Amino acid sequence: MIERQLFSVLAERVKKGKVLVLTGPRQVGKTTLLKALQESFTEKTLWLNCDEPDVRKYLTEVTSTQLNTLIGGTDIILIDEAQRVKNIGLTLKLLVDNFPDKKVIVTNSSALELSNEVNEPLTGRKFEYHLLPISISEMVNYTNVLEEKRLMEHRLIYGMYPEVILNVGDEALILRNICDSYLYKDIFAYQDVRKSEVIASLLEALALQVGSEVSYQELAMLLKIDQATVIRYIDLLEKSFVVFRLRALSRNVRNEIAKSRKIYFYDNGIRNALIKNYQPLSLRSDVGALWENFLVSERKKYLIYNEKQVNTFFWRTTQQQEIDYIEESSGMFDAFEFKWSEHKKVKFPITFTNNYPIHETKLINPSNYLEFVV
Repeated sequence: MIERQLFSVLAERVKKGKVLVLTGPRQVGKTTLLKALQESFTEKTLWLNCDEPDVRKYLTEVTSTQLNTLIGGTDIILIDEAQRVKNIGLTLKLLVDNFPDKKVIVTNSSALELSNEVNEPLTGRKFEYHLLPISISEMVNYTNVLEEKRLMEHRLIYGMYPEVILNVGDEALILRNICDSYLYKDIFAYQDVRKSEVIASLLEALALQVGSEVSYQELAMLLKIDQATVIRYIDLLEKSFVVFRLRALSRNVRNEIAKSRKIYFYDNGIRNALIKNYQPLSLRSDVGALWENFLVSERKKYLIYNEKQVNTFFWRTTQQQEIDYIEESSGMFDAFEFKWSEHKKVKFPITFTNNYPIHETKLINPSNYLEFVV
């Protein structure tokens, strides 16, 4: 088993009177992680799988007396696929308030319904964590640095989903299955979203624009839908952990582009599956985009798993000066440029370095990328 970085975090953070909420895309190993945690606990645990109809019934519109009968003398309650239970937030609040000596961990495959149902009822009663596709840091611990460097091209093309990593030779088949069966599932189950072909076309358009600034207006014209619908669908895709947005930094320089954004995929393999391109890097024209998406998504995993609180941006001016990726912490800025070629040199724009308090500027290429993501 590939040990997940969140394992030790969750094991340490599970406390009486609190709910640990574990969210993330489908097929990234939330249930596997929950089972590993269960095996590590010395206390008595209760496993509730909400895929089971009778479990959903027990947890829906339940009273404290009924809960007491259900949980019995257990110390830790583990609830898998919690988003399947209607008004699960109220049930969890009832559980925490009436049985403060219990420890509770729940998983769900999306931040759509569950976030709406859980955030208000569990205010002050929960810790929330995101489990994403396997990280390079986790793979380095599972194999070693040399092996991961050897597999770098494979990671850029096929991504980091657990099943993809563990089934060499079947990567394209598995990615197609994830895209066909799981990628949109939560979105289509949410409210009145029914236009699957529009979302598929939107994702394909976003996949072809990785590393470039995205215009909602141009996407609306391309898809023949209104701009508000584009924004809504991208928001749903973000809450379903398919894509995430990076906004432009704009504070000090008059010609900075303020309202622009880039959109990245949480996984390179999913991105390539959407455009049906698994060609080797030597035959591709989008290597720079793949490299940028890989680094930004891996850095996001690093920040989440290490609980780093930073603001993230890209930067560009109307004169086409730009920086790929920026982090701000405590008023100081780290700026990074991503280049696939190890021979390219980078000079950071003095317009940026003269206007912001700089902690570090760094070029990230295949020779030093592990320093950035591990």
